[in-house]
Amino acid sequence: MKTSFGTMTGRERLCFVLKYLFMALCVVVALFPIIWVILSSFKTNAEILSNGISLPTHFGFDGYKSALDMAPIFKFFGNSVIVTCCATVLNVLVFAMAGYAFARFRFPCDKLLYMLLSLSLVIPMTALLQPVYSVVNNLGLYDTKAGLILVNTALNMPMSLLILRGAFQSIPKAIEEAAYIDGAGFLRTFFQIMMPCAKGGLTSAAVLCFLNTWNEFTFSLILTSSESARTLPLSLSYFTSQFSFNYTALFAAVTIAVIPSIIVFAIFQEQVVSSLTAGSVKE
Repeated sequence: MKTSFGTMTGRERLCFVLKYLFMALCVVVALFPIIWVILSSFKTNAEILSNGISLPTHFGFDGYKSALDMAPIFKFFGNSVIVTCCATVLNVLVFAMAGYAFARFRFPCDKLLYMLLSLSLVIPMTALLQPVYSVVNNLGLYDTKAGLILVNTALNMPMSLLILRGAFQSIPKAIEEAAYIDGAGFLRTFFQIMMPCAKGGLTSAAVLCFLNTWNEFTFSLILTSSESARTLPLSLSYFTSQFSFNYTALFAAVTIAVIPSIIVFAIFQEQVVSSLTAGSVKE
């Protein structure tokens, strides 16, 4: 039963106010860098260097024009769309099958195998640079979008497997049994019954894979060398040199790079949060 602010004791009111002040502080800390970058993209270089936190004197798009002139942003943007979408679809499809297998079937060393796959969450990305580069180069996929797609699919494997296994475990087995009784085969049960039931987990895995792949920088830098395969985060290197920085164009490019990920998360945030918290409380 909810209580109104007027009926609270002094201690309860203090805790209530402190709680909301803390949440407001968290919101400010999270949003300030994003808002600052977006506003700075409309300033001139002189305004940014003179007073970085002031509002722009006039909203101009010179920074965006300079960014598009200095770097092949549209080319990199298209590469990012292709790599991110393909890696997300492949990741969700493959690891939905793996998550379903770990959730429903028992086979020799299944728990050990799942633990080993999950432990890859704690492996530093820098430790993977040399082996991943060697594998991709030996496969003849260096400087190709296919190489980036496979690498990003694998990099997002631990989190996707963790989410999807939990999503399938939360579905009652009676649903599958009813499907089998009605004559549905294994593949039909999986694709037409189980996957729609696990759409929350599928959405969460897809969104997290999309965000990680869209913002991935290190492997895109190591595994590519030409504009034909490089992704959008690498375009930021065009705005820095040894002796000068074009901050206006740089912030404009950063804005172009982060807006899609913000939009995707804003649209699907409820599904992500609900899926990550599902099963945390057992009935």
